Amino acid sequence: MNGLLWSISILCLTTLGIMFVLKKFNQPYLIAYILVGIILGPHISGVFTDPEQTETIGEIGILLLMFFLGMEINVPDNRSLLIKPIVAQLIKILLSICCAFLVGYFAGLSMNSILLIAILFIFNSTAVVSEFLSKHQTLKTTFGIMILNILIFQDLLLAPVLTLLKAWNKQDFHSSTIIFPVVLCGVIFLILKRIRTFREIKLPKFFASIEKDHDLQVFFGLFICLISGLLAEAAGISSAFGSFMAGVVVGRVTTFSWLEHSLAPFKVFFVTFFFVSIGLRLDIPYLFSNFSIILLGTFFVLASNSIMSAITFRLLKFGWRESWYGGALLSQTGEFGILALSVAYKSGIIEYSLYKSGLGITCLSLLLSTIWIAILYNVANRSTLGKK
Repeated sequence: MNGLLWSISILCLTTLGIMFVLKKFNQPYLIAYILVGIILGPHISGVFTDPEQTETIGEIGILLLMFFLGMEINVPDNRSLLIKPIVAQLIKILLSICCAFLVGYFAGLSMNSILLIAILFIFNSTAVVSEFLSKHQTLKTTFGIMILNILIFQDLLLAPVLTLLKAWNKQDFHSSTIIFPVVLCGVIFLILKRIRTFREIKLPKFFASIEKDHDLQVFFGLFICLISGLLAEAAGISSAFGSFMAGVVVGRVTTFSWLEHSLAPFKVFFVTFFFVSIGLRLDIPYLFSNFSIILLGTFFVLASNSIMSAITFRLLKFGWRESWYGGALLSQTGEFGILALSVAYKSGIIEYSLYKSGLGITCLSLLLSTIWIAILYNVANRSTLGKK
């Protein structure tokens, strides 16, 4: 027990120290969480030796984060804000596949590795992007809703992609194993399309009594968030997306207006553990022995993802300022990329070296994307002011 208390105390103290430094430079706290994982990981201080310990706790944080996003987002009445994100993501998928084939051709990679690289390009970090949308006060703007809907569509794609990866090298693989997740994703899209007509959902008066009981609020809110994620995972889609869908519905129930206030501290605490687990996964000795390749790969991911996303937004008639801002936001390889890498390695699709390199690039892209976004955001704003 004393060992656990010491570990958590050191975690809190280290996090506070780095957060105070980042606050002076106006940087998001997500950087602090990843840096804490690296510092307290098995390769530096050794306070935490097993990433699985914090990752399990961190998964609850992602569920809460997605639940809050669902509560905050307004499913738009404008049909184009539902169709455009799908078109944008389909364009980006095509560009990602082309880019992955170019990388694979010049690097001499196998077809399995090329397809996995394409998958890594496709998925971005909802946590990082939503943090910046909130920070720049663009979460509820038309462009912010567009970006968030793209991320929702990515989460929908996660289920069939993971199903395909798990069955990739199995001889008994049948196309029917991927049909159900695809159909389920279609059904959820129709639900999102339908729910935009409901501005408010009323519940029986019995639930009104919860508003006066703080303890009931906390556990009832956590139950809704976690059980929705569990049911979604059992149905073949990501638990995070199930939690998001629950948040979309709950956000339209006025009786549950207290949920955001009651669960906010839990969200901060558990999300911290998730990003700490990302830092813990970073293999420092492997990173230093392959530093040039991993660093080059990280900047290639950030630059190519930014360019592909910016091109996508320009094709959809957005201005250059918004296109580059959107490209910067969608520059990193997200947390689902780590999940895809783990599944691909366990399924024997990729070798250990590519798994380690991909993990290092993904972690560094998450860490450096916050700086990358801030730089491109300021450049885009200055160029716009210069034209005026």
